[in-house]
Amino acid sequence: MKEIKIIIERSKDAYWAYSENVDGVNGVGDTVQEVKQSALEGIEIQKKLGNLKPGSYKVSFRFDAESLLTYYKKIFSAPAWHQLTGINEKQIHHYATGLKKPRPAQKEKIEKALHQLGEELMAVEL
Repeated sequence: MKEIKIIIERSKDAYWAYSENVDGVNGVGDTVQEVKQSALEGIEIQKKLGNLKPGSYKVSFRFDAESLLTYYKKIFSAPAWHQLTGINEKQIHHYATGLKKPRPAQKEKIEKALHQLGEELMAVEL
């Protein structure tokens, strides 16, 4: 099964999505959910146009660091990101505002911290 990799980025007025490995697959929306749906519709359009073979595709969505930190800023403050990742709060702020781009090792720390948190939350029972 072929994978379609889609990058989600935040602009001043919307979320944008584009495929890094399939031409013509794009999306836009006011929320992450809307942009994902728009990108999935873009895949269907490319199938109808004959640019993609009919059938199922694995679709993976990825954020750039700035957009991820912006998207989750109402849930995770800079101190919370520091607690999760060990990355300095000021550095987190620089990544969130686009002032600096995280090195691959820093991106990996953020990703691992979120995955670990997700695993912990999946194990919670009330």
